Amino acid sequence: MALYRALFTLLTAQATFAAPSSNFAGLDTQNSSKSVVNQTKCDGKQFTYKQLAGYGFVASDARDKYGDTLGGYGSSIALDRNSWQKTKNGSYTGLLWAIPDRGWNTEGTLNYQNRIHKFSITLTPKPNASLANPSGPNLQFIYLDTILLTGPDGTPTTGLDADVTGSITYPGFPILPVATYTGDGFGGTGSGGKRISIDSEGLVLDRDGGFWVSDEYGPYIYKFSSTGRMVKAIMPPQAYIPHRNGSISFSANSPPIYDLDRDINPEDPATGRANNQGLEGLTASTDGKTLYALLQSALDQEGGSDNPNRKQARLLEYDISSEPKYKAEYVVTLPLYTDPTAQQAKATKVAAQSEIHSLGSGQFLVLARDSNGGHGASSSLSVYRHADIFDISGSSGATNIQSKSNDDVNGSIASSSGELNKGIKAAEYCTFLDYNVNSELGRFGLHNGGAQDQFLLNEKWESFALVPVDGKKGNDGEWFLLSLSDNDYITQGGEYFRSSYYYGSLANKRMQDI
Repeated sequence: MALYRALFTLLTAQATFAAPSSNFAGLDTQNSSKSVVNQTKCDGKQFTYKQLAGYGFVASDARDKYGDTLGGYGSSIALDRNSWQKTKNGSYTGLLWAIPDRGWNTEGTLNYQNRIHKFSITLTPKPNASLANPSGPNLQFIYLDTILLTGPDGTPTTGLDADVTGSITYPGFPILPVATYTGDGFGGTGSGGKRISIDSEGLVLDRDGGFWVSDEYGPYIYKFSSTGRMVKAIMPPQAYIPHRNGSISFSANSPPIYDLDRDINPEDPATGRANNQGLEGLTASTDGKTLYALLQSALDQEGGSDNPNRKQARLLEYDISSEPKYKAEYVVTLPLYTDPTAQQAKATKVAAQSEIHSLGSGQFLVLARDSNGGHGASSSLSVYRHADIFDISGSSGATNIQSKSNDDVNGSIASSSGELNKGIKAAEYCTFLDYNVNSELGRFGLHNGGAQDQFLLNEKWESFALVPVDGKKGNDGEWFLLSLSDNDYITQGGEYFRSSYYYGSLANKRMQDI
């Protein structure tokens, strides 16, 4: 039985700005007689959510070493397991890598250079925290470094939306999404140029010190060196590649801030990944030799642009022990929830996924959630925000859907209404850890629903990592689950481009961690 202590870290700031938050949850893989929040069984294995173990936050107006706003990095995290240790005083320390997505884009995409941040974290357990005597933040983040990402030739990558047509090429690489920009790419003067367009969403540490990054524009998987230079790119099967008007079209219909009236026809691709629904989840096997990438929701030809039809998400498996090799493919049927704010006819929606984490033996944690519920959203109440489990092992009977017909441009494993083709069995899906349990959140002064204050959970929880409670190898089956939120860079004093581009929001949203 796996026992997980949810460590939800909510980072709150004393200023009028917001940054991503995180938290820790406790997970138990061994039999335990202690009280639990909830349990589940998946393919015969039992998992237990023991308690919320803590929270922390990072201020929304924090800056990285380049002077840019330190926001959005809850898109994905990777904790260096070799650095994780339990100290003599009972606290825990470790090194955490975190990746933001494409930069502040609530009013249009910007020429933001993708990057990876490095933090030192310290967790001081507060097991006696209660509703009557809640604990304050007990998860501390210390910013250490930032690595800027570049293409194979050293040119910075960009968060700008990819061109509607066209691509860029480099020797030894497949065609890559490209953004052609004018001026400085922020609406100011400049000579313009072309850059590889990346909406970074997944992060895995490679055994050689480099980084694997999945993105939504391609949707591709990229390998970067330890210094941030692109060294490899994996182009998924053609069924994943967005097509408009019979041709590859990498644009996600997210025009740049200096050209918001740019017309894209049609707005949605006919086939391939849906706009802003690419390879959101990325994880590796424990030995680092196998890479898994999961779509945020269904491909366009499989119901991808509509609720509740976009529930069939494809999972890719690659052997990365040497040169990447496409190994297998599965389908995960995402859960449905009822949106209390929607009209009854449109209330059933898909809980799209934001992160996955390999548990070994064909099992994975998956972060599935609703939208528009939480701090800064239209509603303060979230009704589905889970760390669930799915299983693709042989005993679960999940179908390996890898085939030429399924992976061709028009390949489809489901109907446009989201019904799987005959003979295909999806991964076993098991609901598990609920972020929204107020009796646990309240032990750290947090809440779901109610007042729109700094203690309300952020809307977008998009990452998690597992670390052992024993501070070593986790042989006792007890783990902390660390999760961070994405604050969308919302702050009243945002800065980019070496402090030459300023932006501001009406409110601040701290990065929360649990």
